Amino acid sequence: WDLKMDPAPLSARCELLYKMGRVIRTQRKGAGSIFRSHTHHRQGAAQFRSEDYAERNGYIKGLVTELIHDSGRGAPLARVSFRDTIRYAKQKETFIAAEGMYTGQFLYCGKKAVLAIGNVLPVGSMPEGTIVCNLESKVGDRGCLARASGDYAIIVAHNPDANITRVKLPSGAKKIIPSGCRAMVGQIAGGGRTEKPLLKAGVAYHKYKAKRNAWPKVRGVAMNPVEHPHGGGNHQHIGHASTVRRDAPPGKKVGLIAARRTGRLRGQKGLLAAKEKTG
Repeated sequence: WDLKMDPAPLSARCELLYKMGRVIRTQRKGAGSIFRSHTHHRQGAAQFRSEDYAERNGYIKGLVTELIHDSGRGAPLARVSFRDTIRYAKQKETFIAAEGMYTGQFLYCGKKAVLAIGNVLPVGSMPEGTIVCNLESKVGDRGCLARASGDYAIIVAHNPDANITRVKLPSGAKKIIPSGCRAMVGQIAGGGRTEKPLLKAGVAYHKYKAKRNAWPKVRGVAMNPVEHPHGGGNHQHIGHASTVRRDAPPGKKVGLIAARRTGRLRGQKGLLAAKEKTG
């Protein structure tokens, strides 16, 4: 405290500090510290090779040398070896494995590659209805959509005049991306992982130990008022709307942040949402 700037007596300042609430969990997560992700045993970034002349104009052949487990990830990874296009060397890349990929498999990356499981080509070169995974959202970003185990996206429609493609993402949302964005044919391996129940707390403990400090998670309503905006009261209830505005201060920003709508989809919207889910 600067006495020149703040002439308030010391007792008043101490009282102010005493009245301040605790720094809540969401605020602590922003600083990192104990909440940083556990990356020591990770195998490195899983992404496509950098787009070059060979991929833009033809294709390049790669060999799947091994399929490996990646700590904290549900899907297996594939080490793929390519011939270096400039010097006498091998280029080793780490891809997320597609269902049906095997060691010793040749896969092809490029505009003129054939439509086969594991091959990487621009979405504009694939027919409508193709099941793909690890899509790029911007040309050359090396894959960022539909990457979790068992996930896939579907190519819905092409617009050759505007050079854009409409795809359906795993969430059911439709997204428009440039037709030059690459994707791998097939779906990510390791599907059905969530269908097996965890059964006991020990399994959940080891699952999150490999990922980050995100378990166990104490509910806000189970806390005291000083620890969470939902805390306190004689029954475990929030006591006010769970929605919170976008520009709320960090200590208050919990619950449904800037929700456009809440509750169950009813009426015509509900029917449309159900139809979207079923396909």
